[in-house]
Amino acid sequence: MITVTLYTRAGCELCNQTEEDLKALQEIVPHQLAVIDIDSDPSLRDTFALEIPVVEAGPFRLKAPFTRQELQMTLGAAADRRVQLENINDKTFQVNSSRTKTISKADKMSYWISKHYLAVFNAFLILYIGIPFLAPIFKEAGMNTPAEVVYKIYSPLCHQWAFRSFFLFGEQAYYPHTAANIPGVLTFEQVSGITDLSDPSRIQARLFEGNASLGYKVALCERDVAIWGAMALFGVLYALTGRKLPKLHWLIWVVVGLGPIGLDGFSQLFSQIPNTFIQSILPYRESTPLLRVITGCLFGLTTAWFMFPLIEESMADTRRLLAKKFAILKK
Repeated sequence: MITVTLYTRAGCELCNQTEEDLKALQEIVPHQLAVIDIDSDPSLRDTFALEIPVVEAGPFRLKAPFTRQELQMTLGAAADRRVQLENINDKTFQVNSSRTKTISKADKMSYWISKHYLAVFNAFLILYIGIPFLAPIFKEAGMNTPAEVVYKIYSPLCHQWAFRSFFLFGEQAYYPHTAANIPGVLTFEQVSGITDLSDPSRIQARLFEGNASLGYKVALCERDVAIWGAMALFGVLYALTGRKLPKLHWLIWVVVGLGPIGLDGFSQLFSQIPNTFIQSILPYRESTPLLRVITGCLFGLTTAWFMFPLIEESMADTRRLLAKKFAILKK
């Protein structure tokens, strides 16, 4: 017996008529009917809203408008195809048939993930960007042990150099490297007394956490805060818009997202290599907090905008397939 899926919604008279026609065709072409309300899932609604009723039977799909005769022909073609595949013992058909006979724990888990993945991603991003700010808050409150735990957790994930990090509860929001050449701002060398910031001496800048006067360092650097913060912001906006934002074109991601951060980061990196030839063509430079934030935000925003809709396409396909399977097996 073939399986027939009818995509419908409440208040659709044509859908009701199609369901009646399918029931009347049971004696002519026996089938198992699964009815799915497209309003049960946003991806189903977006896919079928302008086409219902939609009937699927095997590899065949009918979109409104269609006649009862066309419906019968489609069911007949699906039934004939099933008989042919059974007669030749098609392995792919046999595997797919066996998979559709039960709802496994993996099916349930996949369906849950496909529906709630964005909430999981957003929770992770918000926690990932929020926890580093607890380090200076703990320090200000005199809770040194929790603060050190936060610094320790994030130390493998970020260089944590104080001259490239934000500070809370102090005189300034940042204390940049003297080479950044920012007028009217106290530099890291001035406030810390650490003047040798060449490798491997930067370990001192990594360990420097601040004090009551200067404030305390956030456990992620300025650029990382911008990158992950922008991704978290886009994730929230994507959820609020019902995951309807279209995918960003890859060229925009490359030019707007990768271009500025690559230019700023790599020009800084290569200029600081202690090599006479490199320094003769690329003068020593240190990026500023403003540039790090701008390029980090552009990279984080465009990366999330490029990736999230791609993930949603995959998850929407999973939801549609599993919703169909659940509807069939729950009959």
